[in-house]
Amino acid sequence: MYFTEEHDFFRKSFQDFLKKEVVPHIEKWEETGTIDRFIWEKFGEMGYFGLATPEEYGGLGLDVFYTIIFIEELQKISSAGFAAAMWAHEYLAMTHLNKEANHEQKLKYLAPSVTGEKIGCLCITEPFGGSDVGGMRTTAVKKGDSYIINGSKTFITNGVYSDYLIVCAKTAPELGNKGISIFVMDRDTPGISATKLDKLGWRASDTAEIAFDNVEIPAANLMGEENKGFPYIMQHFALERLIMGVNAHARSEWALDYTIEYMKERHAFGKSISKFQALRHRIAELASEVEMAKTFNYVTAKRLDDGEYVVKEATMSKLLSTKIADKVAYDCVQFLGGYGYMEEYPMARNLRDSRLGPIGGGTSEILKEIIAKMVIEEVSYKPAT
Repeated sequence: MYFTEEHDFFRKSFQDFLKKEVVPHIEKWEETGTIDRFIWEKFGEMGYFGLATPEEYGGLGLDVFYTIIFIEELQKISSAGFAAAMWAHEYLAMTHLNKEANHEQKLKYLAPSVTGEKIGCLCITEPFGGSDVGGMRTTAVKKGDSYIINGSKTFITNGVYSDYLIVCAKTAPELGNKGISIFVMDRDTPGISATKLDKLGWRASDTAEIAFDNVEIPAANLMGEENKGFPYIMQHFALERLIMGVNAHARSEWALDYTIEYMKERHAFGKSISKFQALRHRIAELASEVEMAKTFNYVTAKRLDDGEYVVKEATMSKLLSTKIADKVAYDCVQFLGGYGYMEEYPMARNLRDSRLGPIGGGTSEILKEIIAKMVIEEVSYKPAT
């Protein structure tokens, strides 16, 4: 219904690429928390960073299901941290460049992002803000032909090793969320500093707290219109939340497949533990929930690709898919027994990595309130104009 023969060919070629070029390095990157630069360039050479970018800037301009495949397969190599670094570059930083950047900005930042020569990060979350985007405190004050940026961001994926930053700041603090603007700036701009954070999971990716101390950037670095940042951010949250939902169902599918193979081989009391009713029925329940989440995510992706503003459905996707993924991760560790608790088996890492799902990109508590407003009070969210 959603995947053509070309999609299937892309999936197989991407699987082969990951197995050959990425998997041999995963343990090192998980241990060091640093992804070697060469792999970004290899992704770029293969066109994997240009799936959603127009051909004019070196991309392929493909439909959303190539993105779905990209996200799904990255979840099957036992490093959600590596996966996050890749998709945060392409679908957080590059999404804003694709949509809000002007031609000159795209030539300078988007085109080299497609080739993997430049890595980007998106800076929205703040130490005192969390999911409250409108409450951000970082400011951008106009001064002649420049803006002066002061403030801080935290939990920023690719925040240490990226080459450029997409930064949200208040240009009119008195207007609240109606006074936010978006800027692009180079990493080596004076006044920008980053501190690497130590995380429970996603350990291969670099996550940072970033400080802006009187950072002066050209006024030409403003992306889109001044004070339109909040609707720009909101309209892209639909894609980010759907990606988090797809991450969750793909990670869950992988975990169940791995666990079922283990259960078939593990014997107790004279038979395979996959024959014990208590275990097999639990697997049946989990597999059903994952399949329902995946189907809903595919339907939502198709509607997004058709131009619909699926903010409600994408929010529901992230809320439920990540909840299911946490349940699957927890139970799969249990199914593996003591081996599930050992770091040499991938299920322990999967449990740690999965826990970020209900937090990043908007906590489950915030998502419930958004959904409640839409289904109870009939609040309608519209895309930026």
